[in-house]
Amino acid sequence: MKICPKCQKTYSDDNLNFCLEDGSVLQAMASSTPPPTVAMNVPVTQQPIQPPQQFQQADSPQSSWQQPQQQAYSMQPPKKSSKAWIWVVLILGVIVLACGGGLAGLFYIGYQEQQKELANSNSSPSWNTPGPGKPSTPSPNSPSGRSNLDSLDLSQWVRTTSIYGTTKYEGGELIVSSIGSNSYYVITGADDLKSTNADVSLTVRNVDSKAARIGYGLVFHSDPDKPLQQDYAFLIDSMKQRYRVAHHIPGDEKDVVKWTKSSAISSGSGENKLEARDHPNSGTIDLYINGQLVDSIKNEYGYPGGVVGIYAGDAIPVAFKNFEIRTD
Repeated sequence: MKICPKCQKTYSDDNLNFCLEDGSVLQAMASSTPPPTVAMNVPVTQQPIQPPQQFQQADSPQSSWQQPQQQAYSMQPPKKSSKAWIWVVLILGVIVLACGGGLAGLFYIGYQEQQKELANSNSSPSWNTPGPGKPSTPSPNSPSGRSNLDSLDLSQWVRTTSIYGTTKYEGGELIVSSIGSNSYYVITGADDLKSTNADVSLTVRNVDSKAARIGYGLVFHSDPDKPLQQDYAFLIDSMKQRYRVAHHIPGDEKDVVKWTKSSAISSGSGENKLEARDHPNSGTIDLYINGQLVDSIKNEYGYPGGVVGIYAGDAIPVAFKNFEIRTD
């Protein structure tokens, strides 16, 4: 296409060099669109990615669980009876399959260390704890000597919807279940629900009388802002009348006391009262089941100023009630 610079008449014949009206030399017209063989790079406007809503931080203060990098997610219950907000923590199992050379294995984040501990008889328990499988001898019933009582309202810990587990409040109990049989669901309290220098007790019940591999029970001395990074979990399996104690580091769970038989545990779907009494002067924590001392551990992994929580594993519906904190 050509155009006359004087009369502005256009000609489609590219072989024509002079204007037929005034004889002016024709000029080539610039195209307003690129030829079809030219590729244009069109800049993409990227919408800012909004991170998933995190209640703390796992989907914990479960920041876990909530710590997405540790796959911990959370909500926090209201402080005290109405002022804390619920932290919901779940570590979902991640399956890793390795093939060849006898290395095939199945490990779950949040449970892999327990799997390895159970398979490795050379792993030794921590300070002053019975060996794996060795029954403990409960001591006589010893009531708490701390008089200031704070009863937690577990109806405030309900999460209406969650992809990590289920919670409901029914018949005076908070019923919690993890989403899968190889995962656990943890809910920890806000920073005023402290377990340090306190006696913490919680009644648990195995609703369906199912055997547990991971367990369920009481969380204490937990970092209120970074759950599942520094804490303890006092867990039982009522069907086999056994308990264990675990602690968490980022991305992993480790046994402090391996599964240990105890006659203090009520079997089946019976209620069991779990209690942890912190003694900061001696640096020890006494663990009670149904009022009987079953173990004492040295406080090596607890978070200073840590808070309380609950733990449900194995996709077993677990009922919690009578959550109490006693202080001097």
